[in-house]
Amino acid sequence: MINGLLHALVLDEKGGARSIESTNELNSWQPGQGKLWVHMDYSQSEAVDWLKVQSHLTDYELDSLIADETRPRITATTNGHMLFLRGVNLNPAQSPEDMVSIRLFISENILITTRKRRLLSVQDTLACLNENKGPCNISELVCSITQKLTSRMQSVIDSLDETLDEFEEEIDEPSKKFDNQGLSQLRRQTIALKRYLKPQKEALSSMVNNHYPWLLDDDKAKLNETTNLLIRYLEELDSSIERAQIIQQTITNQVSEQLNQRMYVMSVVAALFLPLGFLTGLLGVNVGGIPGTESPYAFSAFVIFLIVLTGGIGVYFKNKKWL
Repeated sequence: MINGLLHALVLDEKGGARSIESTNELNSWQPGQGKLWVHMDYSQSEAVDWLKVQSHLTDYELDSLIADETRPRITATTNGHMLFLRGVNLNPAQSPEDMVSIRLFISENILITTRKRRLLSVQDTLACLNENKGPCNISELVCSITQKLTSRMQSVIDSLDETLDEFEEEIDEPSKKFDNQGLSQLRRQTIALKRYLKPQKEALSSMVNNHYPWLLDDDKAKLNETTNLLIRYLEELDSSIERAQIIQQTITNQVSEQLNQRMYVMSVVAALFLPLGFLTGLLGVNVGGIPGTESPYAFSAFVIFLIVLTGGIGVYFKNKKWL
């Protein structure tokens, strides 16, 4: 088989599929044999070579299927449509916001999907076909991949909400050091998810509202539910962004208030000791004529005077409610 061909299936239109086991059988496939789903890893050169010789793919469509970066959208092509989708990255040791791209070439008889990194939603659809509970045609197959791709985002959205709840609890515990870096990372994750989900929602809405030969009217209702689910995720992301901003603003206000309180205390202390410093400095100059130099009681009287002066200033500040 071709290196990079993940699977090639012919749908039996009963919820199951027959696997194509050889390259010759794949190359000799005809629409009369059933609907074909080919799933490939475009990072493998043999997979790209096989795509190049397919008559239903133009150079533009081929470049789109193997492009390094894609934005979610649906585009009409010569022999069908190109659909670009993104799913959250649930692979081990990966960040969910580093969304995995899947590209679909769709016609009435064939679906070609390409990816670089593994998508669990594709594996879910494949498992349903193996259990004879999967899609029966191209329309259902596209809707199934789209629905499973979208539904797997729920865990990531819930995780963001739970993390925000923890941050909000930390605000109410002044003794606990707040994780500013963690909050910044969460904000970046939320913004990155929204960056791809918003155009993806527009692409799905376009599929619901427009006519496509390969998309059955009965499946548009399923696709509409998927679109509504994606809209809800976007609303939750908007809410998460706003909550993160409020948390950040609250933390900034708390830090500013603490700094102001400390500066206020320092200012009051400086105001209390400013007259004392002036008097002691004045009497400490090394010139003649300083009063009390000959009296043994001058120093004690001066200390008592400073204490009374400090107390008087303190009472004045207290009456002004500055203390």
